[in-house]
Amino acid sequence: MKRAHLDRLAGWLSKPEIARHDPDRIVRLAAALEDADPPVSAGRHGALICYEAAPARRRLLEFDRRGHLVAALRWTEDGALLWAKCRSATGTWLGIEPGTGEAAWGRSDRLWRLRDDALWAPAEVITVFQALDYERLDFIPPLAEPRRLPPGAGTAVLNLLAGLMKDQGRARVRYRGPYPTEQLFTALLECFRYDPAEPAPLDRFLAGGDLDWLPAPHERHHVTAGVCVQLRQEIDKVVIDGIPFHRADWQGVIRREPRVVRVSEDKVLCSLWALGRPLEDRLVLDRSGEVLAAPPLRGDAAEPAPLAAVWRAALADLIARESHPALAPGIRQVMDGLALEWGPVPGDLLRVDGGAGRLSGRLRDAALAEVRAASPGAERAERAIAFVLEVARLLGSEVRVRAQERLEGLTEAEQQRLWADASAAPPALLQESVGRLLALVAAGSA
Repeated sequence: MKRAHLDRLAGWLSKPEIARHDPDRIVRLAAALEDADPPVSAGRHGALICYEAAPARRRLLEFDRRGHLVAALRWTEDGALLWAKCRSATGTWLGIEPGTGEAAWGRSDRLWRLRDDALWAPAEVITVFQALDYERLDFIPPLAEPRRLPPGAGTAVLNLLAGLMKDQGRARVRYRGPYPTEQLFTALLECFRYDPAEPAPLDRFLAGGDLDWLPAPHERHHVTAGVCVQLRQEIDKVVIDGIPFHRADWQGVIRREPRVVRVSEDKVLCSLWALGRPLEDRLVLDRSGEVLAAPPLRGDAAEPAPLAAVWRAALADLIARESHPALAPGIRQVMDGLALEWGPVPGDLLRVDGGAGRLSGRLRDAALAEVRAASPGAERAERAIAFVLEVARLLGSEVRVRAQERLEGLTEAEQQRLWADASAAPPALLQESVGRLLALVAAGSA
């Protein structure tokens, strides 16, 4: 452990707002910084994790490299977890209170939204998840209402669990819950690694969760106001004013994201990405995640205009084809109730608020310019297909979350029946609406 790390940490531990998390243990921790083997570990990007100065070596605090508290845990004298809290990439504080809830599976741990300015001040119950033994973590628990999670909350909590599992030397765990989804799979990729021997990890996970996960927690650094960088070997994700940007390749799984983290020479760019190229760079960082430049937002003079009617049915079909079959009915219901328009979306490509969604007019204009520039026939058709798929994938995440919410609103028997029927059904044929939409776009209109 570098002396500079320990000196910085000593200063952070002396702050009253830090010391109050567990005064006696933190006093002993501060004294132990002078030991030959202090109870602290350092991440490769500067995160510092502090443990109890005792044989049990329980995790107490986690700081980012600027000294921002990222997580804190409070243990009873006999070693049970009293509470734990962690800060998401968007800055929201989340709290875990063991054994205080109930759900269909029985005893549960409660997940709270906490007040930012307090030691432990629950402000609102978010949901519950299956109760865990925090001294012997051996599975990933199901969450009762995933849709209630604030942005970034699920990843923050999963990362805290992955860190504790790594502390305990847990090599492999599995998700123990119903209805494993693609959304859960991608969240787990940020905090775990799937068994590298598995040739089709997503398919195996969706088939029942029967997939081994290796704890691989990330570091979160709040590098400047409104910017949080998430790293393991390299930058995995950047959250800019609440909007997440991801790298495309996650252990060989390609995430088709409209907001990407990409490397260009010695810099890392956070870009709005469509049509196989960047439409706008939102942030420039160095390889460690420090901000080098924040380009001003590009203007968009497009006047709001509704999407042609054929878009709704075609998008519902395309999104359903890239989702679990059990979500298909809900996806069509969501799309039926969503009013979509083209228009300005400063700093992003999509904004959805209640029953209204706005897609970037710059995306439409750029795509149609490419379509019109292509020769009639196969080349123009290919560009039309690329544009339509781009819009479907841009909307897909939000639509799937809402469809999942509808699925959760059914009774357990109805959910099981829908899940079984969907899994047994043959692949659906492409709907006529998709062909009509492609013809419209190939003609140079949207």
